[in-house]
Amino acid sequence: MPYWNLTDGAANVQAHARSLTGTSPWVYGVRPDGEISPHEPNLSAEERRSLESIYASGLTTIPTVANHFDGGWQYAPVARMLHDPAVMRKHIEDLTALAVTQNFAGIDIDYEELRAVDRTAFTEFVTSLGEALHSRGKQLAVTVSAKTSDEGEAEPNRAQDYGAIARAADEVRVMAYDYHWESSEPGPIAPGHWVRDVLAYATTQVEPSKIVLGVPVYGYDWSTGVAPPVSWARAHELSQQHDAEVQWDERSETPWFHYWDGGTQHTVWFENAHSSAVKFQLAREFGVRGVYLWVFGPEDERMWETMASTGAARPC
Repeated sequence: MPYWNLTDGAANVQAHARSLTGTSPWVYGVRPDGEISPHEPNLSAEERRSLESIYASGLTTIPTVANHFDGGWQYAPVARMLHDPAVMRKHIEDLTALAVTQNFAGIDIDYEELRAVDRTAFTEFVTSLGEALHSRGKQLAVTVSAKTSDEGEAEPNRAQDYGAIARAADEVRVMAYDYHWESSEPGPIAPGHWVRDVLAYATTQVEPSKIVLGVPVYGYDWSTGVAPPVSWARAHELSQQHDAEVQWDERSETPWFHYWDGGTQHTVWFENAHSSAVKFQLAREFGVRGVYLWVFGPEDERMWETMASTGAARPC
């Protein structure tokens, strides 16, 4: 759960704790100077209470540390760390200390926008970090970009050696979303056929018992320029506000709709309980460890019911 959704996230944890095994607050970032810091150091009193309630929930807490800070991905500090042995050692010490001093079960690393030249160094980093965390009784999770081959579709894919990462980590969290993204043409976020291909490749490199499938709980509203992300609640609100009929795309197994606003046509693709159920079923089919939900904002409450089901109804 991201730092901007802590209040809703805490409510979800409290309401659906029996459906969860753990939580990963997305609350730590890597600053331009390479130091680890809270994304939002000045939480409101309500947000602080929400975060504390998540930590006190009794569920396993493995916070995510991402190279995202001040609203953008920070490649330079991670590149410096990966290619300077002394800086890497300090970074590993800092991450381990964070897990130990805050009594977290472990650390989830979500370092994105890497380059192909970082591949060997990134493997060395996660291997050494895994050893350091394990020596203190802590776990390592590594969040990786989705791909259907080792080369993948983009340079960041080539920086991540699934097999090597799996040997170092307790969990490999596969971000099976953003098949279409903010600046792409409109389309499904996580089409079922693509998620199947992602899992088919991942399970050739990683033991299924270590794979956690990332399931999106959001969408995008495309019109002109960069599409803003929308929660399920916001997508539902827009469809009602503009009297837009939600369509079900058979190929991708996801909902979408058009609407007009001020003479501009918008196209919204998003995820709901039925499209999530498709991903849950695939996770079961491939026998992976479980799923994690990227909960951007208020989600389709019906989704929680589908977790206990193996089927996915098609109506939107």
